[in-house]
Amino acid sequence: QVRLVESGGGLVQAGGSLRLSCAASGSIFSINAMGWYRQAPGKQRELVAGITSGGSTNYADSVKGRFTISRNSAKNTVYLLLNSLKPEDTAVYYCNADGAIIGDWGLKHDFTSWGQGTQVTVSS
Repeated sequence: QVRLVESGGGLVQAGGSLRLSCAASGSIFSINAMGWYRQAPGKQRELVAGITSGGSTNYADSVKGRFTISRNSAKNTVYLLLNSLKPEDTAVYYCNADGAIIGDWGLKHDFTSWGQGTQVTVSS
């Protein structure tokens, strides 16, 4: 079992900034990719940004140049810096991670986990 705990959401005015954090815990052997998704009311969940274990990043076109994803592999933590926020960025932001855990008898198993979500609200 891998638990992801997000923090850092809140209410901010348009043009403002927020920093989201997501820490993974559990019997983690390794984490490959970590990412942030978001889901606005009435819309499907969409990828916002992702980062691999090697540090390669990708972003949704709508956030390029405004959001920055980073990770601290030693702490199994991923961050998302949200700058120049717009009302259309309002959504619940979810953290995602995949990798391998150490299970029973020391066997490795793949995992994919999601956080509980953190609300980001941008007022105009």
